[in-house]
Amino acid sequence: MTLTPTSLIKSPLLNFQQQGSGDHLILIHGLFGSLENLNMVAKKMAQHYCVTSVDVRNHGLSFHENDMAYDSLAQDVVNLLDHLAIEQAYVLGHSMGGKIAIQLALTFPDRVKKLIVADISPVQYPAHHTKIIEGLKAIDLSQVNKRSDADKQLAPYVDNIGVRQFLLRNLAADTEAKNNQYSFKCSLEFIANCYQQIMEGYQGSNKFNKPTLFIKGGDSDYIQLAHKEIINKILPSSTVKIIQGAGHWLHAEKTTAFNKIVSDFLER
Repeated sequence: MTLTPTSLIKSPLLNFQQQGSGDHLILIHGLFGSLENLNMVAKKMAQHYCVTSVDVRNHGLSFHENDMAYDSLAQDVVNLLDHLAIEQAYVLGHSMGGKIAIQLALTFPDRVKKLIVADISPVQYPAHHTKIIEGLKAIDLSQVNKRSDADKQLAPYVDNIGVRQFLLRNLAADTEAKNNQYSFKCSLEFIANCYQQIMEGYQGSNKFNKPTLFIKGGDSDYIQLAHKEIINKILPSSTVKIIQGAGHWLHAEKTTAFNKIVSDFLER
């Protein structure tokens, strides 16, 4: 197993970690996430593949830029593939990362062997993160000496403690500063500025004809029957698997089932 030091990655390349060997598999996280979100997938898949997990721009340790159009986000991944001399790869994306993966496959089909999309469709969604963005921007970091301080400030905006814990993974402590001064790793400003871009659906007419798998959480409404027409139009070789009892974070809620579905699809 090899791990690429993230400190060596320079802008405008995405921050990444790489482990395992074999055919290449790219993992792309969702909004307000980081490459760590798919660690349990990466760890399992690295037994048989060379897994490259990325931080999307404005997230994790990647560069910040005031543009989150999906063609730009897909180009970021291609730039990294070029840097790593990866000609072709399997690509898996969750949520926003799934939209990036779809854009990548439609724009650069020769670079993608198979496509896996976790709980998202290539459609425009109504704004449903505005309260989250408002809450994160309202946190007074000067009053945060530990994560629980930030959690208390965020609670009036986000009532689900699990979602708050996920969001507050974006906080990083400066251990050399007094009282562990915290700051956000992600760019709240640019994510807020570009939120409409993030919500957009695919607008082009390209098709990706290679095998594509959508994995849906049975308790999630991100993938709907109404999306079937657009999915079939641009991804005609797609199939859907449903994980019962899982929501939008299906890879974390039902890790074993998720990993088996991914492995079976890649091995076929």
